[in-house]
Amino acid sequence: MMLKEAVSAAECVALQLSQDADRYAALGQTLRTTQFNTALTIARGSSDHAANYCAYLIMARMGRVVASLPMSLLTLYKSPLVTRNTLTIAISQSGQSPDVVEPTGYFRNGGATTVALVNDITSPLAQAAEWAMPLHAGKEQSVAATKSFIASLVAGARLVAEWQNDPELKESLAALPDALAVAAQADWSPAIEVLAPARNIMVVGRGISFPIALESALKFKETSALQAEAFSGAEIKHGPMALIEEGYPLMIFATRGPTQAGLVQLAAEMRGRGARVLLAAPSDIAERDLTLPTAATPDLDPIVAVQAFYVMAAKLAEARGMDPDRPRHLSKVTKTN
Repeated sequence: MMLKEAVSAAECVALQLSQDADRYAALGQTLRTTQFNTALTIARGSSDHAANYCAYLIMARMGRVVASLPMSLLTLYKSPLVTRNTLTIAISQSGQSPDVVEPTGYFRNGGATTVALVNDITSPLAQAAEWAMPLHAGKEQSVAATKSFIASLVAGARLVAEWQNDPELKESLAALPDALAVAAQADWSPAIEVLAPARNIMVVGRGISFPIALESALKFKETSALQAEAFSGAEIKHGPMALIEEGYPLMIFATRGPTQAGLVQLAAEMRGRGARVLLAAPSDIAERDLTLPTAATPDLDPIVAVQAFYVMAAKLAEARGMDPDRPRHLSKVTKTN
């Protein structure tokens, strides 16, 4: 089911892009004409990684600093946070978790602009937000989120494209379904050969690829019971490098952009230290071990990169004797306070 849902992402994204154009345009107009002193994301798990990607686009393209809200400040500590001149963006597949719903309602009641990117448009989160934007990913059966995560990335990019009113980004988004279909066919079998017997792995990205490193590490744990940690390429030398020993698996996402050269160089250095590096990079990088598909613009590359990863992750779980649809101790909807 995980594999089937992952490869259906292109269809889900095509559906999403065909819907709600006027509503996204209206949201973009609202964002352009509203002053924000604070911008916050509200999310957990895979949705938080999607929020990280959306935040990166907002900071890089719109110049607004975005922080991830520690939800317990409201749900447990009852802190009197200032809500005026604030934008909040909540992301959720189910829209059910109280620690995502309650802060969204709190900020909306305080006069903030509240946006929810949510798959279940009838959910409590959708009701709590002023702007509920459906992901159109359809019902997801597998516990591991795949198509809904990709749909969340796309919705975040749509929000930014309309906010910036950037024709190039809008056109690039329209080409995503075809790029995702190609990415679903990527051959990442060399990763399965390395990781099927592995006990741990370090996943590395930087800049716009870091959210994909975070998501990949989570999926390794969730579906393959593989101890995985995600690090920025800029942080790995601040301590994590001490873990590197002969044969230590290291996956590096070197998507296009200003961070790519440093990540390719890091891959070479880690190979020199004995790591078993899996460098995921576009076809023009000769040193690559895994070919990263690309989108129409580098800012959308993480979306097609994670599509290729998900197909490999589903096959890896099976190679390790795991059921990726039913990870132990986990359920599809997680409710925390």
